[in-house]
Amino acid sequence: MNDSFRIGLIVPSSNVTMETEIPAMLNTRPDLYGEEFTFHSSRMRMQSVTQEELEQMDEQSKHCATLLSDARCDVLAYACLIGIMAQGPGYHEESEAALHQQTVENGGDAPVVTSAGALVRAIKRLEADKIALIAPYVEELTQTMIDYFESAGVDVIDYETLECPDNLEVAQLDQRNLVNIAADLDTDAADALVLSSCVQMPSLNSIQAAEDTLGLPVFSAATATTYEILDNLGLSTQVPGAGRLLSGGLNEGH
Repeated sequence: MNDSFRIGLIVPSSNVTMETEIPAMLNTRPDLYGEEFTFHSSRMRMQSVTQEELEQMDEQSKHCATLLSDARCDVLAYACLIGIMAQGPGYHEESEAALHQQTVENGGDAPVVTSAGALVRAIKRLEADKIALIAPYVEELTQTMIDYFESAGVDVIDYETLECPDNLEVAQLDQRNLVNIAADLDTDAADALVLSSCVQMPSLNSIQAAEDTLGLPVFSAATATTYEILDNLGLSTQVPGAGRLLSGGLNEGH
């Protein structure tokens, strides 16, 4: 009999990528591991990626965690990286603890992953002290994100920001351009490349190509979140063709 897992997704209302890329990765696994995943979403209102809307959105996250715990999900993933980072350095730890407490109080205890926390921890797992990254945000929010990484001890040595404040437009960005954008970055001194720092900006189909081209670990907010979903479920973190982070060799305990 297959093992079945319920994945709860806390999603910005205008996000249309998280519910495609994360299931796409997890659904490559059933033939390998005999697993079944179902996906259950709760949405927080957000249309424009601005500081004000991000703060209003984040206030809704606890209610979303409670609603998803009604469904007795096995793990929850909060997917708005900048929504967490805009609240100040280290906020992912506060958010994950608070949302987990919501599930406990509702009788549906489940671990909670934020894409921001997952990305920070992925950088540590890959022992990447210096990174390059691509972001869709306006410059001010990208600087907020860079400050967040640097407060966690990660040096951002080069970056490209695409200045796209409309969240639906972010989802329409052509991920085929990411490999070319990455090639223009100064990655000689980088330990890793974040191809998409945003769960809304598509990148999954370009992760492996960029890694093969650049010869260094390439990952994204979505692949980092997927790693932690699997790790919290006690499963192998292997997803075929999704880069070194998801090669299956980084969580030796499972």
